[in-house]
Amino acid sequence: MKKDIHPEYFKDAKITCACGAVYHIGSTREDIQVELCAACHPFYTGKQKILDTARRVEKFQERATKKAASGTGKKLKKLKRTAAKVAKREEKEKAA
Repeated sequence: MKKDIHPEYFKDAKITCACGAVYHIGSTREDIQVELCAACHPFYTGKQKILDTARRVEKFQERATKKAASGTGKKLKKLKRTAAKVAKREEKEKAA
């Protein structure tokens, strides 16, 4: 390793959030200012809101329920074909 090319490492660097939370970690910068942290971020606090511009979320949910109700899809088709084969096989056995 070359000498004098690596940044100085601070074992007790201070991270300050806009909400007032303070964290001490190791970093190459002594003082770091952040806007969001685990204490105030909506995803971690459970206060996350989905912005539904142009009803995108509602439209997706409508399509998903319509698709589930209509009964289309590879798995459903495969189940129907299997049931038809079993019924056909049973008819042949009864006739024989």
